[in-house]
Amino acid sequence: MVQNRQRKLFTNISTHSWSDADGLVRSAWSHVVFEHPKTFDTLAMDPAKKKEILDDLTMFKNGKEYYARVGKAWKRGYLLYGPPGTGKSAMIAAMANYLDYDIYDIELTSVHSNTDLRKLFIETTSKSIIVIEDIDCSLDLTGARKKKEAAADDDKKDGPPKPPDMKKDTSSKVTLSGLLNFIDGLWSACGGERLIVFTTNHVKKLDPALIRRGRMDKHIEMSYCCFEAFKFLAKTYLEVDSHGLFPAVKKLLSEVDMTPADVAENLTPKSLEDNADSCLAALVKELEKLKEDKANGRNGQGGGDDDDDDDEEDNAQAAEKDK
Repeated sequence: MVQNRQRKLFTNISTHSWSDADGLVRSAWSHVVFEHPKTFDTLAMDPAKKKEILDDLTMFKNGKEYYARVGKAWKRGYLLYGPPGTGKSAMIAAMANYLDYDIYDIELTSVHSNTDLRKLFIETTSKSIIVIEDIDCSLDLTGARKKKEAAADDDKKDGPPKPPDMKKDTSSKVTLSGLLNFIDGLWSACGGERLIVFTTNHVKKLDPALIRRGRMDKHIEMSYCCFEAFKFLAKTYLEVDSHGLFPAVKKLLSEVDMTPADVAENLTPKSLEDNADSCLAALVKELEKLKEDKANGRNGQGGGDDDDDDDEEDNAQAAEKDK
């Protein structure tokens, strides 16, 4: 029945819309049929890493007695982190298709309070994946929150309050504490067989309390394309197992960073005349361009944490030079 049922993709509606004109409370979720085609068979990543994830998911799905024996709620947290374009959302879709689970995609900025967040969780069902994408961009839940609070206190001491149009938006009052209770507090044991998945492009920005083991049990780095992943993409997109340009691609991938999404785009035929030769040649050309940009100090594949650190250092050096 689980395999044949129609899977659904849920999203939360604004908490202000939960009551209709007659005052009756409606469901906090709306949904569409989930028909994403991505599976682990079509997911480009290192085969050993893929097997490790599949084994972990299988152990979780069959782990009802184990979780009861050790006294833990039947849930598991996954943190997917890595640069944009490395397949984090595709991984979630593959998980749902492999486990035959529904997906509850939570938009935190639409949740008014911790109480409303708890109501959302209560309305989720077993055999589901609860997803919060780009957790580092959702409200003020990162490790920098203390600095911001301190800055706000300094503003209060320095002078009169700011004009109304400069006040911080307080439409959502979800706190880090409320989110932590949502993940592994007492309410997290209501129901069972749930995966909680966070995605982020900047794992270093997240508060350590949010991603510690026991909350985010398994950390999965979605990295740049390796040669094994490239061979999988070449087989999928071009139906080739080997080619004269493979050694050149292998060498270049070890020297520069390119996401699987960019590799796949270069391997996608753009016209009827395109074939394996032209697509692989285009990929090699793009990789050589990235290598040249890297040698000249230009970022071809930005967006990681290290880039942010470099920008901060450059700004600090520039300010010191101005002084």
